[in-house]
This record gives sequence, structure tokens and C-alpha cells, in this order.
Amino acid sequence: MPRFLAVYTMKPESLASFRSLPKAEQDAVDAAGISQWSAWEEHNAACILDRGGMVGKTTRVTKDGVQKAENQFCGYLVVEAETADAAARLFRDHPHFNVFPGDGVDIMPFLT
Repeated sequence: MPRFLAVYTMKPESLASFRSLPKAEQDAVDAAGISQWSAWEEHNAACILDRGGMVGKTTRVTKDGVQKAENQFCGYLVVEAETADAAARLFRDHPHFNVFPGDGVDIMPFLT
């Protein structure tokens, strides 16, 4: 069955806005979101090949050297599904953007 990389995205300004909330509000969102995220993972466990994880700040390596970089990637996981559309449907109403300040989830097929 085809495999897909699902990359969670979040705009830096959305994260900054969330982090500017009072700690009690952040904690409430985290509590609700983590619970819903766990339920989502349990519901879709048969399709999840690698739970991946959330990621931190980016370091980019190019032929010119190593430098700090910024992108919208904040986490990933690997799923399997019949098609890219089927993989994408797994993430409809995901807590990443329905509870947390996430922007979206990019779905990409593995080609090799």
C-alpha cells in the first residue's frame, strides 16, 4: 500500500501568538489538544506506520555552509493509504489546526 509523509505546518506568527497567551490558557489548549490528538492517533492507528514527532528550530546545510533557517514545518508522521486523497482525508478535522494554532498538514507520497 502507498506510503505518505504528512508534515504538520504552523506559521511562526501563529506560534508566537499562542505563546503570548497567559500560561493557564496555553495549558488548557494543550490539555484539550493532546487528548484529542491521542484519540485521533488511536482511531487511525491502522494507517500510521511511524508516529514521527514534533520538531524544533531548523538548521540548514548547503554548499555554502550551515545556518539557522525558518520554515513552517513543526512535525511529521508517516501513514499508508490507497491514494493521496485518502491519506489527506485522515487529517480532516485534526486537532493540529482545530485546537492548536497549526496551519495545515502537507501530504506527500514516498516515491522510493
